[in-house]
Amino acid sequence: MSNKIAIITGASRGLGKSTALHLARQGVHIIGTYHSREDEALQVAAQVEALGVKAKMLQLDVGDSSRFDAFASQVADALGAYFNAERFDFLVNNAGIGLYASCAETTEAQFDQLMKVHFKGPFFLTQKLLPLIADGGRIVNLSSGLARFSPVGYAAYASMKGAIEVWTRYLAQELGPRGITVNSLAPGAIETDFGGGTVRDNADVNAWVAANTAMGRAGLPDDIGAAISMLLGEGGRWITAQRIEASGGMYV
Repeated sequence: MSNKIAIITGASRGLGKSTALHLARQGVHIIGTYHSREDEALQVAAQVEALGVKAKMLQLDVGDSSRFDAFASQVADALGAYFNAERFDFLVNNAGIGLYASCAETTEAQFDQLMKVHFKGPFFLTQKLLPLIADGGRIVNLSSGLARFSPVGYAAYASMKGAIEVWTRYLAQELGPRGITVNSLAPGAIETDFGGGTVRDNADVNAWVAANTAMGRAGLPDDIGAAISMLLGEGGRWITAQRIEASGGMYV
């Protein structure tokens, strides 16, 4: 994968950061996005560049589709100025937020925010970037194990991820003639600061996850970064339109 270029949304922390570092170790240059934590994004960029590849961090709110045209122009400029390229190779739609409530208690404002960040955002951001992705490229959309199993309190969030999985199949069909693969990767419960860091910081929740996972523990960011880099690697060239769960066997 040497000399390839990846765009990773939400690259300043968590799964996006792990993915950036895994890809950088394989010689992939990184364009990452961050919402508000520029300092953390620049730290990740420094870590990526320490691995011998180039990195550029751009601010992006994936919930604000009115900015996507301007962002695509920023990407085009960055490709030329920083990477001496006209196209990028990999797109990882990772950025997200955690808002959890039962069906009875979910507000319209919460629903709309989840929809904008987790479905409308990736859909239209990808649309705007399609002219810039190279033929033979790869797209990975982040879903969730919650689209398969159904604990109380995650209905709206999980529904957006279910929509991501359907869209992934359609996008794979449309982009097949260009040799572009499109897959969704569905993490299980991961120890990050996502959703307030509950899985990582709440010992009872962590133990509950471990007890319901075949591998006997909660996931770590590196488990997901490694899985995404696998899909983007040589072994993923004939995998497309698939939902691939990386949950350690949660609720098998």
